[in-house]
Amino acid sequence: MQQLHPELDLTLHEAQTGRLLEDLANGALDVALLALPAGDDRFTTQTLFEDRFLLALPADAPAPDSIRVGDLRADKLILLEEGHCLRDQALAVCGAVGEGAMAKFGATSLTTVLQMVANGYGSTLLPEMAAPVELGGDTELSLRHLEPEPSRTIGLIWRASAPRQERFSVLGDVIRGVWRKGNPGYREQ
Repeated sequence: MQQLHPELDLTLHEAQTGRLLEDLANGALDVALLALPAGDDRFTTQTLFEDRFLLALPADAPAPDSIRVGDLRADKLILLEEGHCLRDQALAVCGAVGEGAMAKFGATSLTTVLQMVANGYGSTLLPEMAAPVELGGDTELSLRHLEPEPSRTIGLIWRASAPRQERFSVLGDVIRGVWRKGNPGYREQ
């Protein structure tokens, strides 16, 4: 996006969803890119695209090209720690599982989770949009598609009272266009 629009002056900030919503509400942020729904009527949202989940396994793990979601082993699933929306999304994909049934490992970053998987401690759900960056040329991991194909909705969110809503909508269109260009399997929303 920066290459397409070098005049665009964005300040980027990464945080957990709860913090992003607080910062939006108090005016510290103008707009946020996150997984929807946000569940708060103080905000306006713009749906951008669907981001599929893939199953990351150790490279030497025997597995078919696609795996049924119902066949995932909760005791081998490594997730981010409490408070991360990706953890909640992964749990929603797998259905309600008790904490006692989950793998005994957790981490605060996806990179750490993937290193645990690469070293044979379990598997994890990886958003497709994170795969190229998180995996790079890593051959210690193997990705599998899930059936049915779970996904999360990615969108922009801003205060319903924000004065620059049209600009935020245009920003969303730009992001969607960049996503479409880099993802031929993109599904329109």
